[in-house]
Amino acid sequence: MGKNRNIAIAKYAGAVCSGLLLTASFPNLGSPLIAWFALVPLMASLRNCSPMGSLRLGYLFGMIHFATLTYWVIPCLKTYGMIPLYLSLIILFLFAAYLSLFTAGFALAVNRICRDAKMLSLIGPALWVVFEYARAHLFTGFPWELLGYSQYRTLPLIQMADITGVYGVSWLVAMGNIAVFLIYLSLAGHKWNGHVLSKKYAVVSLAGFITILALAWGYGMWRMGCIEKAMATAPFKRISVIQGNIAQQMKWNPAFQLATIDRYTALSRQEAEDDPHLVVWPETAMPFYFGHNAPLTKRVLKGIQSTDADYIISSPAFVRRESRVAYHNRAFLLEAGHRNISGTYDKAHLVPFGEYVPFKKWLPFLGKLVAQVGDFSAGEKGANLEWGEHRIGMLICYELIFPYLSREATRNGADLLVNITNDAWYGRTSAPYQHFSMAVFRAVENRRALARSANTGISGFVDPTGKIIAASPIFKEAALTRQVPLIRIPSLYTRFGDWFSLICVVLFLFMLVYTKIGKPKAS
Repeated sequence: MGKNRNIAIAKYAGAVCSGLLLTASFPNLGSPLIAWFALVPLMASLRNCSPMGSLRLGYLFGMIHFATLTYWVIPCLKTYGMIPLYLSLIILFLFAAYLSLFTAGFALAVNRICRDAKMLSLIGPALWVVFEYARAHLFTGFPWELLGYSQYRTLPLIQMADITGVYGVSWLVAMGNIAVFLIYLSLAGHKWNGHVLSKKYAVVSLAGFITILALAWGYGMWRMGCIEKAMATAPFKRISVIQGNIAQQMKWNPAFQLATIDRYTALSRQEAEDDPHLVVWPETAMPFYFGHNAPLTKRVLKGIQSTDADYIISSPAFVRRESRVAYHNRAFLLEAGHRNISGTYDKAHLVPFGEYVPFKKWLPFLGKLVAQVGDFSAGEKGANLEWGEHRIGMLICYELIFPYLSREATRNGADLLVNITNDAWYGRTSAPYQHFSMAVFRAVENRRALARSANTGISGFVDPTGKIIAASPIFKEAALTRQVPLIRIPSLYTRFGDWFSLICVVLFLFMLVYTKIGKPKAS
C-alpha cells in the first residue's frame, strides 16, 4: 500500500513539475530551451497508467500550467473589473479548469492510442497538435501561447511556420520532448504499458528527431536568406507607432479626454522629423465616439494636421440599424491633408465576457467580467484597409493570437499587418510579453511585416522573417519610427492554412478507429 502511494505521489509530482516547466518556457519567465524537456516529467507520469489515471494527470498538468501562465487574469479582474480577490481567484480557477480539458484529452489519447513506446514516438507529437488545435477553435477558441510560441526568438527554427503555421513548431518541440523521454525510458530500464523499449529504438528515435530538427533549421536558414533578398528590393514605407501610456483608470474618465488627445498628437508630431508615411495609434486611443463627438474630433484633426502622414486611429463606434444600435471596436484610416476617413475596420473576433456576452439570449443574467466595455458587434473577418496602392491587414487586440485572421487578411491582398491593442489591463505582468511573442509568428506565417501599437506596450515592428526590429518598454511613453518592407511573397500557409493540423486530426481519428479504443494494461 505504501509503495503504491509513493508511486502515485511521484506521478502527481511529475505532472506538477511539467506544468511549471512549460510555463517557465514562455516570456518573460524563463528560457525557450526549457520547452524541449518540459513535457518529460508528464510523460514519465503517464507510464503504465490507467485511462482514468492518465486523465487526472493530464488535468493536473493543465491546471498548474494554465493557472501559472494566465495568472494575469487576477490583476486584470481585481484592478479594472472591480471584482474581489476571492472571486478573481475563482474565475482564474474556472478558466484554467476549462483549458485543462485539452491537456487531459491529450494524456488520455496517449494512454489509449500509444500502446507501446514506438507508437508514442510516431503518434505522440500529432496528438499534442490535435488538442492544441481544438483549444484554438472550440467555443470561440483561446490559442494563447501554444507550445510552438515558446521558440519565437529562435528564428531559423520558426521559419517552417510559413508552411505549417505555429502548429508545426509545436509538433517539433513535442517530438523533441518524446525523444528525450524515450532515451530516459531506455537508460532507466522502465517499461511503457508493459513493453520494454530497446536502447536501439530509443537512439533511432532521437536520431530521427535530430534529423528533422536539422532539416527544419536548414530550411529556416535558406528561407531567411530568400526573404532578406526580397526585402532588400521591396518597396518600403516609414511607419510610426505611438504608445501614449494612458493609465486604464484614466482612459475613460471624461476629465482626461483632452489630455489624452494632446499626448497622442504631441508624440505624433515628435516623429514628424522622420517623415513617416503612416502613424498608428493604439486600440481605442480616442476614448470617445470619433466622428460623432464634434469638439473632440476637431481637436484630434487639428492636432495632427501639421504632419504630412496618414493615420490609423481607433475609438468605439456605433451604427443605427433599424430598431437597434450596433457598437463596434473600430479602427479609422485618415488621409493626410484633408483628414478624410478613407477606410474603417471593425474588430471581428470579440473577447467573450469582455466585449460581448456569449449565450446572452439563454443566459441573460450573465454580465461582462470587465467594466468599461460595450456590448460590441463583430465586423467582417479578413477585411482590409485600402491604403493607396497597398492594403493593411488590421488586427485589433487579441485578434493577433488567431492565425486565421491574419491569413485571411493576407489572402485578401494585405501586404502589411498592423496590430493595435490596449494591454494596460494586464498591468506589469507577463501578459504583454506573451502577447507580443505571438506577433512574430503572424509575420512569419504570412511573410508580411507587422507594426504594433500598444497603449502601454509592447509596441514595435517585426519583419517578414520574424526578426523584432524594434520593441518599446512597457508603461512608458514611446514613439518609434522604422522603415518597413512591403513584400508580397505568398506562403504555403497563407494559401492552404492549417492543412498540417488537419492531417494530425485525421491521423488521430484513424488511430482511434484502428485501435478500437481498447483497454491498455494498468499498473
